Amino acid sequence: MEAEQSTVRRFFAEAWNSKDLTLVDELISPTYVGHDVTLSNAERGPERIKRIMTSFRTAFPDLRVTVEDVVVQGDKEVVRWMARGTHQGTFMNIAPTGKPIAISGTDIGRVANGQIQEMWSNWDGLGLMRQLGAIS
Repeated sequence: MEAEQSTVRRFFAEAWNSKDLTLVDELISPTYVGHDVTLSNAERGPERIKRIMTSFRTAFPDLRVTVEDVVVQGDKEVVRWMARGTHQGTFMNIAPTGKPIAISGTDIGRVANGQIQEMWSNWDGLGLMRQLGAIS
C-alpha cells in the first residue's frame, strides 16, 4: 500500500480535519481496540473514537492535524502527526484559556479489510496540560 493511501493517514488527515464523523465508521472497524498511554482502559469501537474526537473538537474547534510521516509495512501503518489549535472550550475540566496548543504523536495501526482494527497511540498529553497551564 502506498503511504498516500494509508488508512491510518486518512484517519488523521481526513477524519480529524473534516469533522466528518461518518469517516470514522468507514475507517475504524466495529471491533477496533485502541491502546493509548493517556487512557486507563483500552478504547473499543468507533463510538469511543467519535467521543474522543468530539471532546477535542469542542475544546479546540480550530484543531488541525498535519501528518508528518507515514511508514507502511505489511498490515502495520505508522503515522507521526502534529496537531495545532486554540483552547476555546472546556477540556478535561479545564476552562477555556484562549491559549494556542501544539501537540505531537505517533500512532501504529493494524489494518485489515481497509479498516483500522487496532491502534497503539503515543502523544504528548503532558505537554498539552503544560500548555494549558494545568500543570507546571
